[in-house]
Order: sequence, then structure tokens, then C-alpha cells
Amino acid sequence: MQEINYRHIATQIGDALKYSTSVNEIDRIGQSILRVSKEIFPNASITSVRAKTLYDWVLSLAKTRLDSTERTKRLIGFCLELTPQDHKKQTIEFLEKNGCPYNLLYKDNLDEFLKRNFHSEVVKHSQKLFLQSNFFHAVFESAKAYNKDVKTKSQSDKDGQPLMLNVWGCDNGVLKVTACQTQTDKDFQDGIKFISGGLMSAIRNPTAHEPAITWPIDKQDCLDILSLISFLYRQLDKSVFYKL
Repeated sequence: MQEINYRHIATQIGDALKYSTSVNEIDRIGQSILRVSKEIFPNASITSVRAKTLYDWVLSLAKTRLDSTERTKRLIGFCLELTPQDHKKQTIEFLEKNGCPYNLLYKDNLDEFLKRNFHSEVVKHSQKLFLQSNFFHAVFESAKAYNKDVKTKSQSDKDGQPLMLNVWGCDNGVLKVTACQTQTDKDFQDGIKFISGGLMSAIRNPTAHEPAITWPIDKQDCLDILSLISFLYRQLDKSVFYKL
């Protein structure tokens, strides 16, 4: 990794952002993201109080004993949190050019995500959102995709829980993952039916009807729910369609 010139970054970012934030906001974000003790570093060439505050935070981070990767992640997060949405691209490009790779922010999430070996459809619909820590929508998009693919394979016009309880049943369902002959067959088939129905009522429906801010989903719950959807997708792949 390229050696980082913290003084240069602190100066340039401070100058770029001095009109788009406040001292209080810089201090608040510094305390919550950088999590270091802010020191004062004299620099007569910086005349803006806001630019100087940001400068002090970045140099305080540089001075603190930390793992280099962790320090870089905090620096990227701090700068991006202070950057208005329509200027984030320029900030990311500047940080990349100066040895702070943007994807470093996502490394921990990516490692956790890849360990689960999710079904390819879950990966397609959730990976980007998960890496951005958008756990609510990662779950919502994957549940919607499962619902849509069950509808398609079953050729049903039903939706959500009614769809799942109808198409997965042993007696009248059109999707079978077992021969539905033995009690074990029937129990497993019913299990897929009720788990799929539960996914719709407990996960898809709340995420469809509730704002993300009032129905939070944390990282651990997100991973567990995506694992459940992945399991159901693999059953869908194995299922055979029987036209009634």
C-alpha cells in the first residue's frame, strides 16, 4: 500500500470541505469515526477555522498508534462522512490517488459475506448492498427475488405467503423437493413450505411496508436471513414442477 501523506490529505480535504460543513459537525464526526484524542497542530497557512479543525483531526489520527489498515479505514470514513453526496466521487478519487483505497472500507464486510458461500441469486441481489452496510435492503431484495423465482417456476399468479403455502404443499403443490411418500418426505416438504411462508410474512412483508429507519436489520441478522434464503433457493433449484 502506498505510504499516506496525512498532512497533504488533511490540508487538501480541509480546503475542499470548509464551506460545506461546520466545526461542530467536524468534531462530532471526528469523535464518532476517528475515535482519537484531537490535538492542535500549528499551521499558519490555514486560515479557515473549519479547515484547521479537520486538519487537526486528521493529524491526530496519524499520530495515534493504530494498525495501518484500521487507521486508513477511519480516515476514509471520516472524509466521506463530511463530504456532500454530490462531491463524494471527487473525494474518493482524491483519496485513492493518495494511497487510501475506497474498497478498504468494505473488506471486513466482504470477508464475512464470502464465508457464507451464498446461493448465486442471493449474491446477485445482496452483495453490493451488504458491502455498503445496507443490510435492510440486502435482505429485502433477496426475499423479493426468491418470491419472484418461486412464482416463475411454479407458474402461479399468487404472491408472498399465499404463494408459498400453495405451491410447496405435498397434496396440491406443484413444486416438489421430495417424493412426498414417506412421513420424512412429507415433513421436509412441509418444512420448506412453512419456512418459505414464514420468510414472506416475517421478512419480506415488513421490509416492504416499513421504512428502514423504523425496522432496522443489523449485520448478524442480515447474514443469517441471507443464509436462510440461500438454503431455500437451493431447494428451489432441486425442486421438480408437477403440472396439476
